[in-house]
Amino acid sequence: MPLKSTLTEFIIGEQRKYNYATGGFTALLNDIRLACKRISYLIGKGALGSALGAAPATNVQGERQMKLDVMANDIFLRTNEWGGHLASMVSEELEAVYPIPAQYPRGRYLLVFDPLDGSSNIDVNVSIGTIFSILHRLEESPATHVMDHILQPGYKQIAAGYVIYSSSTVMAYTTGDGVHMFTLDPSVGAYRLCQENVTMPPSGKTYSINEAYYRQFPKGIQDYLDWAKSDEANGYGLRYIGSLVADFHRTLLKGGVFLYPPTKKAPEGKLRLLYEANPLAFIAEQAGGSATDGHRRILEKVPTALHERTPLIIGSRAEVDRVLSFWPG
Repeated sequence: MPLKSTLTEFIIGEQRKYNYATGGFTALLNDIRLACKRISYLIGKGALGSALGAAPATNVQGERQMKLDVMANDIFLRTNEWGGHLASMVSEELEAVYPIPAQYPRGRYLLVFDPLDGSSNIDVNVSIGTIFSILHRLEESPATHVMDHILQPGYKQIAAGYVIYSSSTVMAYTTGDGVHMFTLDPSVGAYRLCQENVTMPPSGKTYSINEAYYRQFPKGIQDYLDWAKSDEANGYGLRYIGSLVADFHRTLLKGGVFLYPPTKKAPEGKLRLLYEANPLAFIAEQAGGSATDGHRRILEKVPTALHERTPLIIGSRAEVDRVLSFWPG
């Protein structure tokens, strides 16, 4: 049986389709690949790598940081800052935009990322992940107007992806031409193609939500949840891991819907627009699914702050539409 293409071979093959390509974008994707491979190795060592437990700090969101949060963030910054492809970076773990250090050349791309999604699951060996998004620097805005370049609507992403660290390490990404999935082969240390042009099922009888917050949800969401458990729904099932990447990964492959609606305590939602909702919405749409905040398509929202939050309903198109039939935002 012939070996599947590696991620590096695949993205170089994609680059060769465009005569104008300079190779910078390909090199950036390779740097992201390397960062996630390093994070995967660190996670795999677990307690043996002295990476478990809480760090003595909180992040800009006021959330307790785990040691792996800090280490994964540092890996992402160090692996991607030197290549000359980036103008700046934004991380969930940093309050402000991270400028490329003066000793390195600056490029035309912007990288926004959540280095380690699902931190609460780190110490109990449950699936966690990395989410990333790539934007073009705006040609019409001066380089000094950093926020103009960063705060772009999601439809302007030129690439997005995630990595799930679980029984195997899997990377899924899109550049706007379908979603492709790769599994890290530990025998050779390379990601190998496992599924090209991934398609999300158009429907699926699985919903994913933290139902403990039922009383805090809008009435429309409560009505949907009541329906999903009714005889009329005919067998819907609840699956909730508590790691966004893991819940989305299952939804992408099996169909269904993931919900993180607003609550009384978090009326603007809890997930971050730039580096959680936007990348996954891009992937969902490229796979045939959809993503909304209840009022509008996620990819049409114009961010107003680095760490802006949003409600998120994402998954199979028919299932997202069904949620909206109960809760039209």
